[in-house]
Amino acid sequence: MEKQLHLNLLASRPPMAGGFQSSSKMKMGPGRKRDFSPLPWSQYFETMEDVEVENENGKDIFRIYCSGSHGPVLLLLHGGGHSALSWAVFTAVICSRINCRVVAMDLRAHGDTKVKNPEDLSADTMAKDIGKVVEVLYGENPPPIMIIGHSMGGAIAVHTAIANHIPSLLGLCVIDVVEGTAMDALNSMQNFLRSRPKTFKSLENAIEWSVKSGQIRNIESARVSMGGQVKKCEEPTSSPGVSNSIGEGIIEEEEDEEVEEESNKKRMKDDDQEMKKESIFTWRVELSKTEKYWDGWFRGLSALFLSCSVPKLLLLAGVDRLDKDLTIGQMQGKFQMQVLPQCGHAVHEDAPEKVADALATFMVRHKFTEFKEGYLC
Repeated sequence: MEKQLHLNLLASRPPMAGGFQSSSKMKMGPGRKRDFSPLPWSQYFETMEDVEVENENGKDIFRIYCSGSHGPVLLLLHGGGHSALSWAVFTAVICSRINCRVVAMDLRAHGDTKVKNPEDLSADTMAKDIGKVVEVLYGENPPPIMIIGHSMGGAIAVHTAIANHIPSLLGLCVIDVVEGTAMDALNSMQNFLRSRPKTFKSLENAIEWSVKSGQIRNIESARVSMGGQVKKCEEPTSSPGVSNSIGEGIIEEEEDEEVEEESNKKRMKDDDQEMKKESIFTWRVELSKTEKYWDGWFRGLSALFLSCSVPKLLLLAGVDRLDKDLTIGQMQGKFQMQVLPQCGHAVHEDAPEKVADALATFMVRHKFTEFKEGYLC
């Protein structure tokens, strides 16, 4: 089976073979109808707060979600277009494994973070944001911090570490972002972004699309994290770009295609007529407009990662992700690497327990923390 080029820029990716197929209909298999209703952040995090950061233009407000009361801090940085909620299920799992605190942050222009200049998504600016939030949270004597980033967030984590914005940095974990494949993928990124639905008729509809299209392969994570990717349109109007019932090739599990065809057409027509009365959801971040920053996020990333002096962990969805620099560095033992197969690009969402196990083992091995009493690793 021909492997698709991995798109490291986003926290989403074109579905792989076996996922959503635009040219043919895909049955999800027999069984009960799945629940695509959203889940609250409070089911996974203990607290939510807004952190005010002073800058030249006034105040920026960063949304964070936290759990845990003692142990090293795991500072979690999400991928492009996602939010801190993409770490929700992972957070619940890792807090059951080891003694730690979790701080998951909405990066600038993402989630519910509000900044004066949301157009500036340069690696330098975003890395400085991380340092400022840590300073506001902990003052001049921050606790030991392990920074963990996925995709774009992984690149920002490396830039943050290199710039020494976190003086108490313990270690660095980068999830499924490698310079070589990221740079190769940039040419096709705009085509991928154009292929996504522009709007959804409801949050449930967006969650359903994310799962059935293969963007997120863990329905529980999709139900809590998708709300951080989309928002209600300010002026809902009927739009041909709205995804009504994931009708472009995916069939509800319990429906018989031929018997339901007429009612499906009627339902979609009714949906169109009702659209002006409903809240339409669209993407929070227009990722296509961030293109000028893509090169700065990823160029030179492998060398920067290897030059970080703290212990490093690289988690990948496939061994084919490695570029030349990282292959040599891995052979020289400069970092620990683990491949988690059967995952999409959103590794920490698709397999939160595997990611938590890998991270917990890494941190205990380096004596950063201990397993929780009673947890059998």
